Amino acid sequence: MHTLDEWLSRIEGMHTASIAMGLERSRVVADRLGLGTHLGTDVPIITVGGTNGKGSTVAMLESILLTAGYRVGLYIKPHFVRFNERAHLNGAEATDAQLIEQFEAVDAARNVEPAVELTYYEFTTLAILRLFSRAPLDVVILEVGLGGRLDTVNLIDADCAVVTGIAVDHVDYLGATRELIGFEKAGIFRAGRPAICADPDPPRSLIDHAAAVGADLWLIGRDFNYAGDRQQWNFSGRGTRRASLAYPALRGANQLFNASAALAALASLADRLPVAQQAVRTGLLTVELDGRFQVLPGKPTVIYDVAHNPQAAAALAHSLDGMGFHPYTLAIFGAMRDKDIEGIVAAMQGRVDRWFLCGLPMPRAATAEQIASVLDFARTSRPPSESVADAEVRLFDGPAAAWAAAMESAGPDDRIVAFGSFHTVAGVMKARGPT
Repeated sequence: MHTLDEWLSRIEGMHTASIAMGLERSRVVADRLGLGTHLGTDVPIITVGGTNGKGSTVAMLESILLTAGYRVGLYIKPHFVRFNERAHLNGAEATDAQLIEQFEAVDAARNVEPAVELTYYEFTTLAILRLFSRAPLDVVILEVGLGGRLDTVNLIDADCAVVTGIAVDHVDYLGATRELIGFEKAGIFRAGRPAICADPDPPRSLIDHAAAVGADLWLIGRDFNYAGDRQQWNFSGRGTRRASLAYPALRGANQLFNASAALAALASLADRLPVAQQAVRTGLLTVELDGRFQVLPGKPTVIYDVAHNPQAAAALAHSLDGMGFHPYTLAIFGAMRDKDIEGIVAAMQGRVDRWFLCGLPMPRAATAEQIASVLDFARTSRPPSESVADAEVRLFDGPAAAWAAAMESAGPDDRIVAFGSFHTVAGVMKARGPT
């Protein structure tokens, strides 16, 4: 293997399943790599899980801590265009050479007899963890991939664990209720260490698990909170108050929940990671994150949002409602067939004038025809009091074709919303080109 693309192609074919829950395989290889349960370092580690909002939360933490002068390692996922997007060292993406070095080390460790078969996610997560273990860092931020309890990231004992919003998603792996999912998310909590939950209605299972393991649970509304007006907002929590804060640069209806989770995490680690007020203000003002209600400059208005469950789609709909007037809204949408597609499109009903539905290049994806059938059912099943005008629906094989057709159809004052799966947004990003 000579290039990063060659390595990634090889890693994708190493395991028969794309997702295989459990820590046993990863733990064996992690031990061979000498990672231990704390990366072999004494720097603080913050792990962030949740159904929605975890990407925004880790991005805010990174931005604030970099502004405060700390050397930060960030693991964020998935990527849109380049795999390197997943690993940040001091705000810069890891280089191909840095990643290849870690891939070689993981491959050598897994091939020690008895050899261990790793999934793509397990292999690449271990590689990035090893990268952080060998870099001169002051703090490491890890985003959970799926669930929490059985996610490879959970090999590491976090000094502070954060759970953002909890919604029903990935039901085949995490369960079909918020109580089951909450238990899985709470699996990242550790005894005697801060456990931040920014969900305003946390499942009882999460609260009970925190008590069972002896975690120091911080609940929004009880241990920390926020308040604000149109100009600024304030954070308060356990002996900490930060006033006159600028709103985060990330747009969207739920960003103050995410920002509060980030500030609560920093408050819980203030003795190890003190952060000045100005660093918080500047970090929130300058944070960047692709694909989370990302409004691009130019005409027509283009919006990227990886809303792939009903809760996220409802937040997207609310954010769209808060924008200025646009004659027409065009939506490019593709999703995995195991998602609650009916709930997603129902949340967007009445806000889309033209649907550009697309398939995606993976076996799990729903076809454009399947999505169209769900969309038609969602429209016709609405009660008469909630009826909306019929929207135009067009079908495409992939996001690139949908993007081309949407651009041809849109007027300069219209808006195009590319949302759903990360693969939908990534496909439009690639077709559109650099922003």
